[in-house]
Amino acid sequence: MAAELPIIQKSYDLIKWYVPLLNRLPREHKFPLGDRMVIGLYNLLENLILIRYQKDKLPQLLALNSKLDLLRYQTRLLLDFDLISHERYQYVSKLIDAIGTDLGGWIKQQREKASIKLMKAPVKRS
Repeated sequence: MAAELPIIQKSYDLIKWYVPLLNRLPREHKFPLGDRMVIGLYNLLENLILIRYQKDKLPQLLALNSKLDLLRYQTRLLLDFDLISHERYQYVSKLIDAIGTDLGGWIKQQREKASIKLMKAPVKRS
């Protein structure tokens, strides 16, 4: 098996840490917030794995960037509702930020690839 992309491993590790915590949320928060977050986390990992093998990655990476931002806000809600401690919030925020940094780097790389392609494309003249 090929070496795993760091962003995929970080997302996997985030799920391993976060899902058990989310599954223990009080009933009134577990279904409207916790389940959405769990589904979002699994979708993040699934999409990262799928994008890895796609030719045109940029549109999907940009969409994932929005989903990651949503996860940041949902995590902040957990803190504001006193559902996680400040220490856990700081820890999970660092994990999410690390994924965001990797995702931003991947987006930048794909934008550079796209601009190089455009520069190399032959000019059509009529």
